[in-house]
Amino acid sequence: MQDRIKRIYVPMTETGFYILFCLQNEMHGYNIGQRVKQMTGGAVTISPGTMYGTLSKMEKDGLIRFVREEEKRKLYVMTELGREVLEIELHRIERLYKNSKGEYADGR
Repeated sequence: MQDRIKRIYVPMTETGFYILFCLQNEMHGYNIGQRVKQMTGGAVTISPGTMYGTLSKMEKDGLIRFVREEEKRKLYVMTELGREVLEIELHRIERLYKNSKGEYADGR
């Protein structure tokens, strides 16, 4: 993986993470937004500007690719590079979670 991509995407923003996570399967922006709302119980909502700006940037950087247009909606899916970035981020989050449960979790 290119160092530039790692510097840009690791650690990921919460919205970037959810968008990439959802794109393990083909989806369009509106569908991603609905899925994120459902996954987070409404705690995270992604505005259209953030959604489409992030999709555009991720496509340009090669993390996702355009699949097809369906009823004027563009469907995207994660690429192998996107999968690598998501895996790195999932391991980072897992490490943070495990560390928070360890011997130093009480702040001493």
